Amino acid sequence: MKTPKFLLPVATAGVLALTLSACGGGGGGTTAGGGDAEAGLDGRGPITYVQGKDNSNVVRPLVAKWNAAHPNEKVTFKEQTDQADQQHDDIVQHFQAKDAGYDVVDVDVVWTAEFAAKGWLQPLKDKMAFDTSAMLKPTVDSGTYKGTLYAAPQTSDGALLYYRKDLVPTPPKTWEEMMSMCSIAKKNNIGCYAGQFSKYEGLTVNASEAINSAGGSVLDKDGKPSLNTAEAKAGLENLAKAYADGNIPKEGITFQEELSRQAFQSGKLLFLRNWPYVYNLATTEGSSAVKDKLGIAPIPGASGPGASSLGGHNLAISVYSKNKATALDFLKFMTSEETEKFYATQGSLAPVLGSLYTDAALVKKLPYLPVLKTSIENAVPRPVTPFYPAVTKAIQENAYSAIKGEKPVDTALSDMQKSIESAGAGS
Repeated sequence: MKTPKFLLPVATAGVLALTLSACGGGGGGTTAGGGDAEAGLDGRGPITYVQGKDNSNVVRPLVAKWNAAHPNEKVTFKEQTDQADQQHDDIVQHFQAKDAGYDVVDVDVVWTAEFAAKGWLQPLKDKMAFDTSAMLKPTVDSGTYKGTLYAAPQTSDGALLYYRKDLVPTPPKTWEEMMSMCSIAKKNNIGCYAGQFSKYEGLTVNASEAINSAGGSVLDKDGKPSLNTAEAKAGLENLAKAYADGNIPKEGITFQEELSRQAFQSGKLLFLRNWPYVYNLATTEGSSAVKDKLGIAPIPGASGPGASSLGGHNLAISVYSKNKATALDFLKFMTSEETEKFYATQGSLAPVLGSLYTDAALVKKLPYLPVLKTSIENAVPRPVTPFYPAVTKAIQENAYSAIKGEKPVDTALSDMQKSIESAGAGS
């Protein structure tokens, strides 16, 4: 998704866990296709931190603070573009070149499996162990691949249901209940529900949420597609039926994050599934028609809160870094309680520390935090696979066809299953 960092869910459902056998089990060693996980463990000195565009001015103040306290281990910030695909490709090119200059990299939660499987990330265990005990479990899972932690949770994200509390005093707890409230939208001549249904990464997020929230899954615990189930069918059918009935307005098939936000914010929707960033804009922008009518709830599922796709970003150490001891200390600094509070207040980024969601001062500034915690605790990762680019393409193409009514839901799921299997995720 070509969105600001905090919009990526990525985002963007915690990444499943098992040890890359190529990492030598408990002992480390040379990773398959990658560098030496045992090299540079005691190395200290200057390092480079690589991350996408610092739109909210979060990174620069933190790097300056670190550098003031560590004059012999200074961090150079390499700022990438604000385009997620370009960030990914830049990191891949440097890892493929075994570049020791990309010491610490900011990793979207869906990249962990791909980078770890290729042996590019330093396992965070043994001498490089990183304490995750205070962090929300889905965020820890998002940095884990095959039982080993490869990336330290940095910021998270989860979907929220925004609703018009002047028209709906009590938010729906289930999908069926929400659909039954669409008569209220019709009476008021507005659309009922929208998410992000354009054919792009946001559709993978929304389709995965629909399937997971109905009790299904895109991939099973072994990483194989599991789409030919009644639960997966029920989930995708919810979206297709809502679009066919008009409960998702016709223009909803073109919506990405911003178009859907603008439709809701201008008073044209009863319900909106989107990320936490919407709260600040909908309550502060002068043009907002909903600033005093904005309700927030967890996204609805089959019998309670739905399964949001987990978004967020994590910090990983390159296996090629020469100064891994410094890099590990920098990871700890960038995920400390003080830093996590700064992410929330400065950048509207969701913290990974569970305690901050009940911090009175933070909740006063960001009232959506308790609901967001529920969203993250119930979140499920987007499909965890080294073959993610091909998997997300299969989901987008077939979910889009099903929602538009161009393919029956059964056919779309069957085609999705076959495409994912042929991409390598079924082997």
